[in-house]
Amino acid sequence: MIDISIIIVSYNTKSILLDCIGSIKGSIIGVKLNNEIIVVDNFSTDGSSEALAKEYPDVILIQNKENLGFSKANNIGIKKSTGRYILFLNSDTIVHKKTLETMVDFMDKNKEAGCATCKVVLPNGELDGASHRGFPTPLNSLYYFSGLSKLFPKSRNFAGYNLGHIDVDTIHEIDACAGAFMIVRKLAGEKINWWDEDYFWYGEDIDFCYRLKRKGYKIYFVPTVSILHYKGASGGIKDISKHLTTADEETKKMAKFARFDAMRIFYNKHYKNTYPWFVNWLIYRGIDLRQRLS
Repeated sequence: MIDISIIIVSYNTKSILLDCIGSIKGSIIGVKLNNEIIVVDNFSTDGSSEALAKEYPDVILIQNKENLGFSKANNIGIKKSTGRYILFLNSDTIVHKKTLETMVDFMDKNKEAGCATCKVVLPNGELDGASHRGFPTPLNSLYYFSGLSKLFPKSRNFAGYNLGHIDVDTIHEIDACAGAFMIVRKLAGEKINWWDEDYFWYGEDIDFCYRLKRKGYKIYFVPTVSILHYKGASGGIKDISKHLTTADEETKKMAKFARFDAMRIFYNKHYKNTYPWFVNWLIYRGIDLRQRLS
């Protein structure tokens, strides 16, 4: 039986994709962890598929004929998977030793967990804030985008967007984690019908976690093990990975649009009918303003 199916969606990240897979294989040498690696390539033009087939012929490679986005590509990969757990992993990550076996063991021991993440560390040594998230309620979003969360980074009220009041060196529940590293119980994923394909790029991981929680599952942050996340190599709009990205201007433009479009989709689906019309109006205008300023 396969313990863990590792699904990687790739889009023009040839070099770091190969490094990522190399790190996975290196991290489980001598470990009894039955696994399979599935790469779903979203019509890369940088020779990713050819290089992958040559260097790692045992990896299951799915080649899409167009860029279908993150959610659709993951759902395609899931259909090929056979593991008890599904790990969604970004191509711009490096997996450290003991990370995979520890996370599988954690899920085995915590049956109420629908999903979990490890400590996701950026190249500058900081925690990737997207891996330790509260849900983007109107108040959490207001405090975050207004800068109040930075003024009061440990406040339960003002720092809810990134759960700044919780010690990140302890295992604990969170609202949401990042698609860069999400280990999901297969039964839990099936209950929510996996990824919402209305999202193209960004936001789908928060939506995924939101729907898991509504089904009664818990989501955990497990900082005893970690990965390195270069962050944003495919989209090219993150300063921290500008030296790695090969994204052209059209791709960067697409990534920026998708980021704000995801905010609107999430709010429409999960909050619009909860708040009065004037709150909704303020939220939509705020998203529009943020998009113009970007």
